[in-house]
Amino acid sequence: MTKETHRFDPVILREYDIRGIVGKNLTETDALALGRAFGTMVRRAGGQRVVVGYDGRTHSPMLEAALVQGLTQTGLHVERIGLGPSPMLYFAAYDGDADSGVMVTGSHNPADQNGFKMLISKRLSGGGPVYGAAIQKLAAMAAEGDFETGQGCVTEKNVENAYVARLLKDYQGQKGLKVVWDNGNGAAGVILAKLTAQLPGEHILLYETIDGRFPHHHPDPTVAENLVDLQKAVAEHGADLGIAFDGDADRIGAVDEKGRIVAGDQLVAIYAREVLRDHPGATIIADVKASQSLFDAIAKEGGKPLMWKTGHSLIKVKMAETSSPLAGEMSGHIFFSDKYYGFDDALYGGVRLISLLERFGTSLAALRDSLPACVNTPEIRFEVEEAQKFAIVESVKAVLLRQGAAVDTTDGVRVSTSEGWWLLRASNTQAVLVARAEGRDEASLAVLKAQLAHALEEAGLTAPVF
Repeated sequence: MTKETHRFDPVILREYDIRGIVGKNLTETDALALGRAFGTMVRRAGGQRVVVGYDGRTHSPMLEAALVQGLTQTGLHVERIGLGPSPMLYFAAYDGDADSGVMVTGSHNPADQNGFKMLISKRLSGGGPVYGAAIQKLAAMAAEGDFETGQGCVTEKNVENAYVARLLKDYQGQKGLKVVWDNGNGAAGVILAKLTAQLPGEHILLYETIDGRFPHHHPDPTVAENLVDLQKAVAEHGADLGIAFDGDADRIGAVDEKGRIVAGDQLVAIYAREVLRDHPGATIIADVKASQSLFDAIAKEGGKPLMWKTGHSLIKVKMAETSSPLAGEMSGHIFFSDKYYGFDDALYGGVRLISLLERFGTSLAALRDSLPACVNTPEIRFEVEEAQKFAIVESVKAVLLRQGAAVDTTDGVRVSTSEGWWLLRASNTQAVLVARAEGRDEASLAVLKAQLAHALEEAGLTAPVF
């Protein structure tokens, strides 16, 4: 009998998840084949049970149904938790002691895109986030038709109330604060409403209705224009702070009471003050896009700063290796293994932030102002051809190394000079290059930006305006 084989478009096989444009390079057939391949991987690792959830995008239910069909064809027991944020899926897998989990989500990508985040329980062979070589292995299994077969089953499981209870568990305040929450029509809407109904204080919700078309603004809190409505609401309501999520609520954005954006690396520095009180000398991880002031702040608080690659799966693995209680990225992925499970959960991050402010008896603006002033660019993204983005970075790296530049190649190139540093790396989730620069002052920053622009021009690209 001829084996059923399937070939994925290589472009959708990202470093730590699978993402594509629905109807173009990501279809129901892909979801079915992924279910069969991932189910086979779980079965061969000794697993029998997988938890599946999906976000609020219009095509997520369709992809989820095809995925579940593929999973059951391998003989797995599938627990469907339905619509919700990615961290609720992670919670269901960790708290329910499942063998594996799959989240159907496009995260912060445009509304026409979608994808899959996968994990295997650490107690199984090869357990942990599924990324890198494991994703390529899934593709190879599908191409060869190398699938386990069996008669699986499907059950429905509602974990919303249990998840909300867990989010509230580590809140240490009493009176609560006045908080504006911007859901951006993302997948956290229902959970956010339940959470804030039980959280002390006053809570104003923006765009809590889940709508995968994202009619008000795109749910990506790293882009300043997406936080304008939150800033206005904080001012109008005289709120203590504002909190925003991306489309699947694994990334957090924040605005202080003065309406100023608190960047992801600044949040990590703020969280680190509390975490290092309970874990003196611990390793705190941040990605290559983070400000040098963050690494300096961690060291000042007695922690061990560690710069690592960008990517939620990559950070989670490094946390486990180093027993780190806290890690974070400029993009707003914040990971707590202090009191929590070690995965990125923006809802939990929001609760911990409110709790921290009450525990310290201070404001978010005061904590932001206590950090060293930095002169830097925001995270700059500019579009390039998907198939060319890594090659461009390699070309720039080769030139820099020949020139004898001080280059950290942990993830892309981070170039240090007497003026400060600049970074160029390829995004693992979008067809973009990511750049950032930080200098001692405005003059230094101008020099660094010119160096970055020159490096791009040497690679045949026109530098973006930044």
